[in-house]
Amino acid sequence: MSSIKGSLYLIPTTLGDNEPLDVLPLLVKKVIDELDIFIVENEKTARKFIKKISPTKSQQALKLFSIDKYANQVEVKTFLDSCIKGISVGLLSEAGVPCIADPGAEMVKLAHQKNIKVIPLVGPSSILMAMMASGFNGQNFAFNGYLPIDSNDRKKSIKNLEKLSKEHNQSQLFIETPYRNDKMLEDIKSTLSPHTMLCVACDITLQTEYIKTLSIEGWKKETVNLHKRPTIFIIHKE
Repeated sequence: MSSIKGSLYLIPTTLGDNEPLDVLPLLVKKVIDELDIFIVENEKTARKFIKKISPTKSQQALKLFSIDKYANQVEVKTFLDSCIKGISVGLLSEAGVPCIADPGAEMVKLAHQKNIKVIPLVGPSSILMAMMASGFNGQNFAFNGYLPIDSNDRKKSIKNLEKLSKEHNQSQLFIETPYRNDKMLEDIKSTLSPHTMLCVACDITLQTEYIKTLSIEGWKKETVNLHKRPTIFIIHKE
């Protein structure tokens, strides 16, 4: 057994169906070229991405471990055994960067427990890119994931995020299942104060990218179709 452990590479992917090297650094391709073992959320889309970024790589040589919701947790604990033997492994995101609003944190936690070096690679994060483009406070912000599905509970959450933003000068980010985006925007517009600011960042890095920051009063005059388009919502109240 090798005394030198392999590393766990955290590998970003694109945020949509664009050319990988338009948004990913060359190092991501170099790492994928060198690895044969990957931990993935969806084997089909992972293979498609690997083939797109590294077309000469043998698909037969790939060994993919799945960390989807059906994964056997006992088996998951063995996914880093190759690193112990000196072989590096890649943790591949479905969209954007691993472990940020994306599965994989448990694998990284396990790597640290096993004293395996974790190497995060640069790639697009819709959360950070939306924050960059919002014009809001980049010194203090919070990502809140998904808000409640129930309309009344969701509106209470939206109002509470507005309160938190004002109290702490903290930008509040959240997401919605893409087919419910338009309803979410309507709930935001009907719930928040007219002068509260809202940034809507949609299809980030894609040709259809749409990023706009307006007051709620301004949004009530704006028409946009967000249906089935990955979107980040950011609230800020001064």
